[in-house]
Amino acid sequence: MSIELLTVLFFGSLIVFLILGLPLAFVLGGVSTAFLYFTWGPDAFYIVASRMWTTMNNFTLIAIPLFILMAMLLERSGVAQNLYRMMHLWWGGVRGGLAIGTVGICGLFAAMCGISGAAVVSMGTIALPNMLKRGYDKELALGAINAGGGFGILIPPSILMVLYSLITGVSVGQLFAAGIVPGILLMVLVSLYIAIRCFIQPHMGPALPPEERGDWGEKMRALGSVLLPIFIVIIVLGSIFGGLATPTEAAAIGVFGAIVAALVNRQFSFKMLSEACMRTFRLTAMVMWILFAAHAFSTAYNAMGAQSFILEMMEYVPGGAWGALAAILVILFLLGMVLDPVGIMLITLPVFLPIIQAHGFDPIWFGIVFIVMMEIGYMTPPFGFNLFYLKGVAPPEVTMGDIYRSVIPYTLVELLGLAIIIAFPALVLWLPALVYAR
Repeated sequence: MSIELLTVLFFGSLIVFLILGLPLAFVLGGVSTAFLYFTWGPDAFYIVASRMWTTMNNFTLIAIPLFILMAMLLERSGVAQNLYRMMHLWWGGVRGGLAIGTVGICGLFAAMCGISGAAVVSMGTIALPNMLKRGYDKELALGAINAGGGFGILIPPSILMVLYSLITGVSVGQLFAAGIVPGILLMVLVSLYIAIRCFIQPHMGPALPPEERGDWGEKMRALGSVLLPIFIVIIVLGSIFGGLATPTEAAAIGVFGAIVAALVNRQFSFKMLSEACMRTFRLTAMVMWILFAAHAFSTAYNAMGAQSFILEMMEYVPGGAWGALAAILVILFLLGMVLDPVGIMLITLPVFLPIIQAHGFDPIWFGIVFIVMMEIGYMTPPFGFNLFYLKGVAPPEVTMGDIYRSVIPYTLVELLGLAIIIAFPALVLWLPALVYAR
């Protein structure tokens, strides 16, 4: 059977079973097992087992459950409430200030825990009701939380960056350094959009009345609440960039910092720790099963001759290297609407990375571009994860239609940021070259 027909059957089967609602891990593993058996026979399963064993022995993989545990602890530690109080007092007097401050808090959460859901759930619970009560436009407020939550996978530490490193072999530390400037750029662009929109249409984000803005004493006391989160960011990222710890060891340090934050805010209990651990086990198990199934998927497709077939197909894409990159980004954008970012990464990277390297693009730079696309995927309908996280904690009057409409302008802003990153690769590569210069 030709590789063209096998490709149609392979991906067609994947799409059909996903539409039927089967879990991604079972679809990837099941389809891969069937195709491996009928194309190479049962001996091919040894290849999959060998790849899984190699992955399981990778020390960096331990960072994933540690970063997830840190996020689960921070979500319950009271840090989010303290940060929101500080933002309320310092930014409330500015048009759109509560939404801009929410974006900033999401960025700080991203720098502490490395996943998207923690910031979305925390701000959806705390900031959204307050913004709606003070007359903020519903879609402006929803979009700010949705977009801000996506920074969790771009601003280091990031679990997706750890997975990208595992698949491609690039340095996790360099990826972490590469994500800082693009993350700040996207935060600034989103904040500028909110500020400009509220300047032109003041009713969308009215400033708080003077009696709610607090005096300087209250503001300075609230500012102290930022010191603990900044301490956590410094111990995690500073230990990595300073060469004092690997990302895995830094993740363990971050867990310690999250426990300290819970103790300081008097939120720590063994019940809280138990619940955080159980959620960590569930999320880690989900990621691991998808990881193993995706290894089977990429092994099966590569065994059919995928790499040479796709390289030949890309030769027909007009525009050379930039045309190939544009085609890859369009595919990632479409996949991001319907699939989990972890699954997209594990399915597509083994196929796309050889194309990127053949065209002379830097794999660190492409890693950040890829993760920005996954960030956009988190917030785009119909199945972006952040959409459902937000719906789960939003007040009853917020409909799924409101959430879907709210992401449109923010998606355009992030696509503008992506275009800037592509046009100026130094935004990504400058800091890793500086930090890891030998």
